[in-house]
Amino acid sequence: MAAISTKLSSLGWRVLPGPVRSKLQTAAGRQFLRFLPVSIAALVCSQLALLVFLGVIGLTAGTAGFIASMFGAAVSYVLSRWAWGRKGRPDLLRETVPFWIVSAAAWTFLSFASHEASVWSRSMGHSHWERVAVVAVVYFLANCLTFAARFVIFHYVLFARPKGASAGRPGQEELPESLELAGDRRAEPPRR
Repeated sequence: MAAISTKLSSLGWRVLPGPVRSKLQTAAGRQFLRFLPVSIAALVCSQLALLVFLGVIGLTAGTAGFIASMFGAAVSYVLSRWAWGRKGRPDLLRETVPFWIVSAAAWTFLSFASHEASVWSRSMGHSHWERVAVVAVVYFLANCLTFAARFVIFHYVLFARPKGASAGRPGQEELPESLELAGDRRAEPPRR
């Protein structure tokens, strides 16, 4: 199974345009690739919660979007610590509180986007499930926007390594070499 996974990632890596590949080989690009599965897991969880709360239970779109984004944030919190190589107890003031502040901003935005999509869908005369579909699509797109914003905040602010900090500092580990995709190793610079 691992060989198939390696072959698929190698194929996916080769079809990317050169400029994209080179961006993904930077430290920020490797961190982005590590954060991507975290966001996908959180997105799937929150999309499913949105469909249950809006479509099945019948909450308003704004409330369903708000609660669904809370479910996604819980998944994101647990997995984000892994994505940034954090181990042990989280620092309450430097990690936990800022994470939940950023998450609350995302909840507000996603709730607003869901509400507005629902209002628009009702004005168009859509049925219940058509309205659910419209809200789900808008929620997905809004979630993609918050993903990009959260990555920037997490990478460059919240989990950023302090300038001059050594790579060996606890909680600030370098990304493992195994994160390189499909055996794509950069050559050592020539020694003189």
